Amino acid sequence: MVSVRIREAKEGDCGNILRLIRELAEYEKLSDQVKISEEALRADGFGENPFYHCLVAEILPVPGEPQGPCVVGYGLYYFIYSTWTGRNIYLEDIYVKPEYRGQGIGSKIIKKVAEVALDKGCSQFRLAVLDWNKRAMNLYKALGAQDLTEAEGWHSFRFEGEAMRELAGK
Repeated sequence: MVSVRIREAKEGDCGNILRLIRELAEYEKLSDQVKISEEALRADGFGENPFYHCLVAEILPVPGEPQGPCVVGYGLYYFIYSTWTGRNIYLEDIYVKPEYRGQGIGSKIIKKVAEVALDKGCSQFRLAVLDWNKRAMNLYKALGAQDLTEAEGWHSFRFEGEAMRELAGK
């Protein structure tokens, strides 16, 4: 079993994070939707008022190996607010490279996000998953997550592009 460290991302991790974002998009068959750049990740996550926070999973080298730690996964999250329950945390992405799956790395990232949520006084930890990703759904349920589609019938919507401009009158 490999030795893994989950840590807060640093500005210098943005290249690796972008690489993993692209791998996740490819896995989800949505590569054409990735528009973010390394510069935008840097500006949006590491300024005075970051729009997001990120954890990275690193494989630590065996003592005596010449190479340093290798980033093999990430969890990108941000804070949201519920008018019913107050502070919440939302895990936008979680991804672990395929060759490192099944070793508990994803669970470690999720547990670390839960720690952050509790430390920040959040009452809920939310995330979404594509309906075909049964493996992820099973993991989340095994870790204690409730499927709101099944339990409460919630549906997720979004405005983007022209619809958003029309809505804003621009």
